[in-house]
Amino acid sequence: MGNVIKKLVVGLVVAGALFGITMALDFPSIFQMTFAAYALLGTAVFILLDAPTLKPMYGVKALVALVGFYVVLCVVYIAGASLWPQYDPEDEKGKIEKILKPKRAATEQGKADELLVRVKALDEQAKALSARIKALGGDQAATSQSAGGPGAPPATTGAAGGDVLKVGEDQWQLQECYNCHKLKGEGGKKRGPELDNIGSLLTVDEIKQKILDPKSWMADGFEKEYEKGKMPDKYKDLMEEKDVVALATWLGTFKNTSVGTPKPIKKK
Repeated sequence: MGNVIKKLVVGLVVAGALFGITMALDFPSIFQMTFAAYALLGTAVFILLDAPTLKPMYGVKALVALVGFYVVLCVVYIAGASLWPQYDPEDEKGKIEKILKPKRAATEQGKADELLVRVKALDEQAKALSARIKALGGDQAATSQSAGGPGAPPATTGAAGGDVLKVGEDQWQLQECYNCHKLKGEGGKKRGPELDNIGSLLTVDEIKQKILDPKSWMADGFEKEYEKGKMPDKYKDLMEEKDVVALATWLGTFKNTSVGTPKPIKKK
């Protein structure tokens, strides 16, 4: 019995140590519990080594005991797996599609710009040809061009811009900023400051600079996170310029002075 107690104490100490270390390293809570559970499971195995030997079983009784053992194992493993975060593949595909959509649009825009350049060049050639014909005494081509006939420059139409604030909020969700920052009482893993009053402390341009260059500003009280580079330096490659501006503009609207958003400190 004394040996069992010793093993139990050692197991509890190891489980507590693993839980504390994973918590200090900002592991998700599910991983903290998993590490502690594995330590307790190992403790249970070592305690079972001191258990008395079971009496031999034969026939139907042995078969029932074996099936029952596997049923218990299956229930335990399935119940444990259900505690892990569940990801919806369709949701992840949707996020990927949102990231790729502006890049595809930019590619299509590049093709459109190339066509416009070619059209402009042809238009200049048409104007030069019309000027030569007019100099020779024929003004029909110029008249036709001014009336919108062949050789006239194509009409252009402007597209209405989207809702910048809506795009900014979508980017907050798409880039999963809520994993490290708390906003409107939601999100945050204590890796980054709350942002409910960021609009009172930084301009839109300064917020944009922080997104693109995380080392440009440091939140007061988050020196350790700043030195470890907790905020990733990847958004300049992942996000389009307009999306960065939209996200910065949206964040700039949050000016809730009742929330203790840390003072930003200029580093660059």
